[in-house]
Amino acid sequence: MKLKKALSLLLVSAMTCSLAACSGSTTTTSQNAANTDNAADDTDKAADADSAAADTDADQPADTGADNAAGEDVKEADYSDVVPDETVTLTVYSQLSNYEGEQIGWFADILKEKFNVKMNIISNGDGVFDTRMESGNLGDIVLFGADGDEYTRAYQNGMLLDWNEDDILSDYGPYIKNHMAAALEKNEAISEGTVYGFGHDVASGAGQLDEISYHPDIRYDLYKQIGSPEINEMEDYIDVLKQMKEICPTSDSGKEAYGVSLFKDWDGNMVMFVKATATNFFGLDEFNFGFYDPDTGAFEDCLEEGGHYERCLKFYNKLYQEGLLDPDSLTQGYDGCMEDYQDGGAFFCIFNWMGATQYNTVDHMNEGKKLLPVAAKNQDTLVYALGQGGSNRIWTIGSKSQHPELCMAIINWLCTPEGRLTYEYGPQDVCWEWLDNGKVELTDFGMDCKYLAAKEDKVMPAPYTGLWDDGCPQMNNTTWSLNTVIPGAADNQTFNAKYWDKYLALDVDEAEKEWRADMGVDIYDDYMVQFDYSPSLPHTYAETAKSDELATRWEQVKTCIQNGSWQAIYAKDDSEFESIVAKMRSDADSYGYQECIEWCESEAALRRAAEYQ
Repeated sequence: MKLKKALSLLLVSAMTCSLAACSGSTTTTSQNAANTDNAADDTDKAADADSAAADTDADQPADTGADNAAGEDVKEADYSDVVPDETVTLTVYSQLSNYEGEQIGWFADILKEKFNVKMNIISNGDGVFDTRMESGNLGDIVLFGADGDEYTRAYQNGMLLDWNEDDILSDYGPYIKNHMAAALEKNEAISEGTVYGFGHDVASGAGQLDEISYHPDIRYDLYKQIGSPEINEMEDYIDVLKQMKEICPTSDSGKEAYGVSLFKDWDGNMVMFVKATATNFFGLDEFNFGFYDPDTGAFEDCLEEGGHYERCLKFYNKLYQEGLLDPDSLTQGYDGCMEDYQDGGAFFCIFNWMGATQYNTVDHMNEGKKLLPVAAKNQDTLVYALGQGGSNRIWTIGSKSQHPELCMAIINWLCTPEGRLTYEYGPQDVCWEWLDNGKVELTDFGMDCKYLAAKEDKVMPAPYTGLWDDGCPQMNNTTWSLNTVIPGAADNQTFNAKYWDKYLALDVDEAEKEWRADMGVDIYDDYMVQFDYSPSLPHTYAETAKSDELATRWEQVKTCIQNGSWQAIYAKDDSEFESIVAKMRSDADSYGYQECIEWCESEAALRRAAEYQ
């Protein structure tokens, strides 16, 4: 597709501009010999790059203020009139959080100092949303995992605060109003004409692309030891991981090692790891009971025979049959999976934020061990274009909150550069600071906390308490995208410290040096754009409310697909796998799968029409 080719150079340019702004130099994007087939395609992509960037800018909403002077954008707001005399505990119901209980540590200290509040976080277990709806009170700050059925039910039943009521947005959310106008407009458009909040990962300007978050990371030290075998297709990783286990059969603690470790906590309409693998390797975006093709706008249902969901399901079953999938994946939960990667008990991960961040400790890197990206030659990865309208994880305030002004002031602060940087890195002037040149930089302590030091060494200095890791915000939502330009910062600097001077100047470990020499690049995204990928464009789409009958069928189908998929992953052989998948299709049809798919196809057409082409 022309747009897909055109945006390839735009992504490279965006990453290079970030690097140039932070370091004063660009990085090489030369390809290694194994990827010469992609070089000619990159030349084709370059031809349309300028027009693609112009088209993307033209079709996005007007700029929301990223170019304002730093002094205007980063000055501290006055929250004194909403700060209570006595400490208030706010209930934060977050459908995105893995945490339950009171926020602790340095972030709690900052909230207490600035707003005299404590936060009690409620996560989203089975039945929690319905229970809270029935109670008539969702909470003070309410964070939705999507702008779909539950969000719609909430505002239609009067459970969310109208942000324009009594001028609460103007009076207590001025930064949001002045800098996130497009995000507010999008929320108004999807909420029947009322503003109840805004979506996550807002872009401060048009034409910006997100970091590539899907890429296959593997133990590069082991990959080199087995001779760096060629990987052309997703299925080729199976033999690679098998060879790795042969030379490294146990984890650091002596437990059996595996190729992958999974968890089911985040399963939705499909098994999360299965659908995300299709996003990683085939450029498809998860969409209800299937996938949305960003190139064509076509919908592919997840139970299509020979489809991408079945192919990825078979991939994990093959790993299981070969003894390469942790057999505790179904029951261990998120924490158990993270422990596996921390312990070196799994060698492969499809998320850049998961396996590598757990395994790549100072101790492992000093031993020459590291998870690093090694892509399949023929893969096609989904990359998200950033939108000024934000995405689908919604920040809202509960209509029954006794402290709506205070909630708005807190969310407003989290949208300021200070608030977003503090949320990501820690307290200002302790973990990060503004420089005289109008840019932002991590302090040495902040660098240690975010990237370098072991957890037990990240002790917060007075007046803060505890360890840095333990004090990180537990709401698990974002305001500005980490990869968008900081409003008011010099040289189009983004919020992502991996592209700031200090990080780029770090000495790299031996495994990283070897990877850079082998791949001919210094930056992971520069490596990944050598391969095919598909950009998912920003849009104003929000799903249509389902009828009660369809919603009932939907839940039955969802349970059927989740259970059937896990049973298929654990099938003992190919015959049993095929039998389980066939039964899953049959059972899903009996529950009303085809009616669900008709709805999905209609929704895909609505999404296509709502994209900024």
